Amino acid sequence: MEFFQKYRTNIILFVCTACTTYLVNGPYYSMAIMTILLSHEMGHFVMCRKYGVEATAPFFIPVPFPPFGTFGALIKMRGHIPSKKALFDIGAAGPLAGLVFAIPAVIIGLSLSEVHAVPTTEDTHYMGLGEPLLFTFLANAVVGNVPEGFDIYLHPIAFAGWAGLFVTALNLLPIGQLDGGHIIYALLGRKSELVYRMGIFAFCCIAVFYYPGWLLFAMLLLVFGFRHPAPLDEFTGLDSRRKLIGVALLIIFAVCFTPAPLKFEAP
Repeated sequence: MEFFQKYRTNIILFVCTACTTYLVNGPYYSMAIMTILLSHEMGHFVMCRKYGVEATAPFFIPVPFPPFGTFGALIKMRGHIPSKKALFDIGAAGPLAGLVFAIPAVIIGLSLSEVHAVPTTEDTHYMGLGEPLLFTFLANAVVGNVPEGFDIYLHPIAFAGWAGLFVTALNLLPIGQLDGGHIIYALLGRKSELVYRMGIFAFCCIAVFYYPGWLLFAMLLLVFGFRHPAPLDEFTGLDSRRKLIGVALLIIFAVCFTPAPLKFEAP
């Protein structure tokens, strides 16, 4: 009972999000996406505990409509982060933990997916997904070449895996207090502000000139994305292993990001 009282809001939001993801895409999607999101946030949470940074349990955000049934999850950190090492580990742990489940979900889901002809009637529309490089590579490996006029109709587990890659890319944007912003600050210190400005400019250009669906997120980045609080020790740099992991995470961002994630297409 004490456990429920302490985490009542977290538990209620978790159950609500499980319900909304179930309603929009069924049980397989719900189980897969909840696992991916939970692992991502628990990666942050465990590292916060390791470095003595006070953090809440994950708060899930239910959304009772398609395509995702959720706006993801988050934890709230309080107090100061002690060092660049701690900042890097906290920022990197979430995306890496999420990918541990997202990539298998893509592979398993693609093996359960079917290839069908694209609808040809003039009054038929369908939702297409932008394919990041990693998803395209896995689709070619699992499904093989898809003939012209056909498309992969994703199993719900595959869609959850795709959503996991999408969430990973968003979090790894090298901007502000996103996971990618933590990683860039740990790597570059105060010089990271230039990277934030370049990242926000590039993202706003995509939103304005290529994919208006990003406009709301771009506005949030303009409000919150330019600054990052410094850790208590901002002078001790990272070791070589973490620098290599940081570069690898930037590559992961590049292969998971797609400029136009959702496309409503007419044949």
